[in-house]
Amino acid sequence: MTDALIHIQNLTKIYGKGEAVVRALDGLDLTVASSEFVAVMGPSGCGKSTLLNMIGALDQPTEGEVWVNGENLARLKDVDDFRAKTVGFVFQLHNLLPTLSAQENVEVPMYGHVSGRRARHERAAHLLDLVGLGDRLDALPGQLSGGQRQRVAVARALANDPALLLADEPTGSLDSQSGEEIMDLLAELNQSQGATILVVTHDRRVAQATQRIVRMKDGRVVSDHRLADPLEEDLRMLARSRLGQAVLGKNGLEADYLSPEEKTILKKLLARVEDRSTFTMIG
Repeated sequence: MTDALIHIQNLTKIYGKGEAVVRALDGLDLTVASSEFVAVMGPSGCGKSTLLNMIGALDQPTEGEVWVNGENLARLKDVDDFRAKTVGFVFQLHNLLPTLSAQENVEVPMYGHVSGRRARHERAAHLLDLVGLGDRLDALPGQLSGGQRQRVAVARALANDPALLLADEPTGSLDSQSGEEIMDLLAELNQSQGATILVVTHDRRVAQATQRIVRMKDGRVVSDHRLADPLEEDLRMLARSRLGQAVLGKNGLEADYLSPEEKTILKKLLARVEDRSTFTMIG
């Protein structure tokens, strides 16, 4: 065990039996320090959401260990209490109660954990102000835009001051501008509040708003690096693309549609990024 906020060792999750068996997670190791802002990326079915469910104690592993905030999740005495106090969840759909105001929705997770109506009321107001909705406390979800509803969902996730915020495709149902605003909000919470945030996404622009990108494939971590400047990250993305692989002459691909000069220039750029990534890998 380390002092990391999240420490995962040999995590395996198997669904089904016989020929129908699926290894959603396959011996995965991962460590996340306190106050890190991390994106988990990968193709559909690679195990991203399963990993998030394990960290949030929404599912149990077949093998391996998951430690969050110093607790071994396999030995939790009260799973509901852990979810309420240690982890805040933000999902693709906001799941707000339509008949409650923004303030009342944020208060819901506090029942049983924050004593007194006034204390709940004041904390909900503070959190909504923190996410930029201090003037919409009484608004119903139907009176808010999609981006505003997701902001309320973020405030609700922070209701009990969790050690960890887990966001599963938090911008997936939003337009590009609203999505950028939500990621800016999460980045601000990370910087100003020291929030530890783990975001699952398939969107590279969302991932580039974080500090570190963990890539998964077939239930395993295949790469893990801290972000450099945006241009370098774009080049890294290009290097992994079909075009990038063709330019680099990998996997039997050839970029015949490029001139020799264009190919040489691109190859030098992409090779530099690949070389540099070996020094930014995280063990």
